Amino acid sequence: MTQLDLTQPLDFAVEDHHVQNYVAGHWTPSSTGQTRPNLNPADTRDVIGEFTESGAADARAAIDAAEAAQADWDALGPIGRATVLTRAARLIEERIDAFAAAITREQGKRLSEARGEVTRGLAILEFHIGEARRMNGETTAAEEPRTMVLTFRRPIGVVGLITPWNFPLTIPIWKVAPALLSGCTAVLKPSPLTPLTAALLVQAFADAGVPTGVLNLIQGDREAGEALVADPRVAGISFTGSLPVGSAINRAGAGRLMRTQLELGGKNALIVLADADLDAAVEAIIHGAYGQSGQRCSATSRVIVDRAVHAELMARLTPRVESMVIGPGNQSDADIGPVVNDERHRACLAAIEGAIAAGATLAAGGGAAELDQTGYYIRATLLDDVAWDSELAQEEVFGPVLSVITCDGYQDAMRISNSVKYGMSGTIFTQNPSLMFQALQDFEAGMLHVNRPGVGAYSHLPHMGAKASQLGAPECSPEVWNFYTDLRSACIRY
Repeated sequence: MTQLDLTQPLDFAVEDHHVQNYVAGHWTPSSTGQTRPNLNPADTRDVIGEFTESGAADARAAIDAAEAAQADWDALGPIGRATVLTRAARLIEERIDAFAAAITREQGKRLSEARGEVTRGLAILEFHIGEARRMNGETTAAEEPRTMVLTFRRPIGVVGLITPWNFPLTIPIWKVAPALLSGCTAVLKPSPLTPLTAALLVQAFADAGVPTGVLNLIQGDREAGEALVADPRVAGISFTGSLPVGSAINRAGAGRLMRTQLELGGKNALIVLADADLDAAVEAIIHGAYGQSGQRCSATSRVIVDRAVHAELMARLTPRVESMVIGPGNQSDADIGPVVNDERHRACLAAIEGAIAAGATLAAGGGAAELDQTGYYIRATLLDDVAWDSELAQEEVFGPVLSVITCDGYQDAMRISNSVKYGMSGTIFTQNPSLMFQALQDFEAGMLHVNRPGVGAYSHLPHMGAKASQLGAPECSPEVWNFYTDLRSACIRY
């Protein structure tokens, strides 16, 4: 595969570097006439293009198109719909270089991470395509003679898919795929920070033969999203993002009983017990805390280490963090790319300063990284002596900032791990088989790991959280049909 020059414009669904909405089978400007620049976070002098800023009228037009297309798309049946999506998967695979380049250029992650995202997105798409042949109901016993009783599924209708910037390809795929396979039609509203990747994805589905109006794209921010949530024709909203926004979506739709699927934040712990393999734990911590600059809902943001091995762990971990290379995503030796924008950059710096003021010890990193280009770079930061109930230990940072908290044995570690409002993932390192399995019962989290990094679950495992991290059916699983479809029962006398 050739490596693209990320400094060159990526002309795809672009006219004069202006990416538009995709509604009813056409690329079209917004009703507002407004645009916003899309900047490369690794070098803010690089303006990728101007992207449409949509308003409420654009959301309504996209819903109109989806509503008009729904009956015919439903009639095609799940296997026919899977055939169309199989063609989309092949096109995405053929365009992997363009997707990876777009992800790196507008989101900032390293090119290897971007390629990994495309590969994972394809695996998730292929998983859902296979599940289309198993979108089953069941037959059951009847209480009367000569009667058959069965259940089956029906699509709920038009759905809104609101996706974040940290996985600008994978998360749209794991929403679009089950939505379309179920027979729903969809309006995708991606983050305004990663509009190009979404446009590339929608174009691939269009080129694969997804019919007019089945998948629509509206670019923009809050106004477009709120209009999508408020429209009574939208049967459900699948949202990935922050807890405050997810809670607002849930409240907005509650009055009309709108179905919601919300994947929200995380404040994930990796527990290191006294008998742990410390070298393996360090590798897992580095990967989980600093991969993708810590901008993952499942990122390791807290290490809870037994006091007996705290000093030894820090002696191994600190030099690894100090030696990490910061640079743009297309720099081959970079370990960490930029954070996504100025808001995230300022939030990370404020979190570090606040933790130090509250008594934490700065073990490595601790501020902005100065590079030749003007980008949003944060040094890989390691904070020791963090109080378990401090703001840094309780609130999501979403950047390359790791807290180390000491504990006294398993019970204390689990108490600290479960002290946060979130419950996305939990990880434990121990050689004790009993505690391995006990931890699976005790973690208040949805995705659990033992003696491996706390991120990167397989594409066919449910992506889900507990507590304030999740509401509704888990994604990337057969249970996802419980969001996109209604279950019906039928009794047939013969």
